[in-house]
Amino acid sequence: MTPDQTESFFKTLQAANPQPNTELVYTSVFELLAAVLLSAQATDVSVNKATLQLFPVANTPEKILALGLEGLEFYIKSIGLYRSKARHLMATCQILKDQHGSVVPRTREALQALPGVGRKTANVVLNVAFGEPTMAVDTHIFRVGNRTGLAPGKTPYDVEMGLLKRIPAAYLVDAHHWLILHGRYVCQARKPQCEKCAVSAFCDFKQMGTS
Repeated sequence: MTPDQTESFFKTLQAANPQPNTELVYTSVFELLAAVLLSAQATDVSVNKATLQLFPVANTPEKILALGLEGLEFYIKSIGLYRSKARHLMATCQILKDQHGSVVPRTREALQALPGVGRKTANVVLNVAFGEPTMAVDTHIFRVGNRTGLAPGKTPYDVEMGLLKRIPAAYLVDAHHWLILHGRYVCQARKPQCEKCAVSAFCDFKQMGTS
């Protein structure tokens, strides 16, 4: 994908969705962190169903800790890998309480030091909560980056670095949302919906006639 095609790609996505947002439901930075931590290898829909019950009861590190491990598991047991996620969230809450005054830190290093928080989760929090131009590469963004020719790479980190380098600065803060939504609903894994894709004219996959 050429620089001009990249510009047109994101200009088109912006026109269709000027103010994109995460599909996770949250009302505070801590709720966002907890939801993203719980969303690993799970759908946003399943996480939202669980947190709709959890957050009205416990939506701060202190309140999560007060639930205890079994209490937390009760609320999130419908989410995949809920036992390990419950342990990670409890440990994260303890660190937030002890080391950060129960405030979610704003640096990648501090975020990634939290149990269950890897580079992708840290990038989501930095981007969504704090408006930093980061790129959280999940399976959707990895696929879109490679398939379209936007930022080919063998690893999520390679794709992340490629996207940060190639996406025009004017689009970078919102690009994470646009690419996730595009991969989730249009450029799908099994069968990309090229016939209804607004950016197919700029896509290597479409131009190579592989659709």
